[in-house]
Amino acid sequence: MRKKIFLNVLFNLGIILSIFGMGWAFNNNSPLIIAFFAATFVAFIYVKIQLLKSLKDFKK
Repeated sequence: MRKKIFLNVLFNLGIILSIFGMGWAFNNNSPLIIAFFAATFVAFIYVKIQLLKSLKDFKK
């Protein structure tokens, strides 16, 4: 259970850093970097949803 909580914290940190990175890239007019951060944002969201589903199944 500790491992899953630790992963959740890391995924939240990755999501926050991706959002800040997209903002930074937008201010610097870097569309390729925006796309990179958007892809990492989507990947972190996907993995976080999978983790939450496994936690829901773990509770049952």
